[in-house]
Amino acid sequence: MQKITKLIYNKPFVFSLWFGLSFLIVLKGILTHQIFNNYQVFKYNFINTIHQHNLYTPQPEHFYDLNHYGPVFSLIIAPFALMPDSVGVLMWVMFNAFILFKAIQLLPIKENQYVIILLICAHELMTASANVQSNPMVAGLIILSFSFIKKKQDFWAALMIAIGTFVKLYGIVGLAFFFFSENKLKFIASFIFWSAILFVLPMLISSPAFIIQTYQDWYHDIVAKNDTNQGSLLQEICVMGLIRKIFNYPELKNIYVIAPALVLFALSYLRVKSFKTLQYQLLILSSALIFAVIFSSSSESSTYIIAFTGVAIWYMNLNRPVTRYEVFLLIFALILTSLSPSDLFPRYIRTAYVAPYKLKALPCFLIWLKIIYETLTRHFSKPEQLKAI
Repeated sequence: MQKITKLIYNKPFVFSLWFGLSFLIVLKGILTHQIFNNYQVFKYNFINTIHQHNLYTPQPEHFYDLNHYGPVFSLIIAPFALMPDSVGVLMWVMFNAFILFKAIQLLPIKENQYVIILLICAHELMTASANVQSNPMVAGLIILSFSFIKKKQDFWAALMIAIGTFVKLYGIVGLAFFFFSENKLKFIASFIFWSAILFVLPMLISSPAFIIQTYQDWYHDIVAKNDTNQGSLLQEICVMGLIRKIFNYPELKNIYVIAPALVLFALSYLRVKSFKTLQYQLLILSSALIFAVIFSSSSESSTYIIAFTGVAIWYMNLNRPVTRYEVFLLIFALILTSLSPSDLFPRYIRTAYVAPYKLKALPCFLIWLKIIYETLTRHFSKPEQLKAI
């Protein structure tokens, strides 16, 4: 047992898993000449922005599916799009892994705790990396916005939220940390400033008229995507999809689930006296990360690196010793949420039950409900000191 404990806290081992699993899964794809369709979608976001081609129309000669990212994303993917594809896709995945790694490392928690968070999330990161998705970066941006607010660096916190929002909308949940800011006017002004900057920045590689039109096209694309997500096998891995499938209620409207969830989330803020308590703040961070995924009709398997990071932060933020139920919830999430898409999970159960019934969302939903309960009832200690960064 002591050897296992040492291995769990062994940084070189955990870091190797974190970066190594993602590196090897993509390298295997490169060596077997796998077509990374998502990377082609990302790459042509940049190419189409430069050439002023509509970002949201089908281009079957280059990729299948559609682009759903904003024009700001073209600037982020640009350095990788200019590389040969085999190099660019590998560097893109490592970049995403590093952003989330650094964000977790900078959390204001005990040093050994962030190592466990990395270990818990390593397999889920590999799932996102196998699909060369941007979700690890998005999760990192949300967490960084939290850490910057804790460090009283609202200017940079606002930038993280703005980037996450202009890239994939999920970043908007960073506004949940607004109440933890000690200079709310500066935070608001900074968010407006960065939003204006990011709105016009893509015009440097395109034209003002095209970018303004692109934002309009993006809005229509998001509305259309939300309509087509319903009933999709690979999309809608969320609470709404879970309810539709289990209860055979396909006509369920998303608002009937999202509205009560928003009310529950808002109830968490009733503990005003706890706003300066780190344990409470970390609960809100965990809740926001999970909420953004399990109540989004666009959620797919690779999106869950965002939610699962919230699960890991929640677990490390629990009072010790943890209860059997809390251990069960973590193990349930590790098995059903993280391992179910992999070959480590029985294929028949995955294809017959987990995928069609959207069961990947279930453990995260139960944990989110537990977090809401904790925000309302848990006894918080005095405000803790931030870890030196």
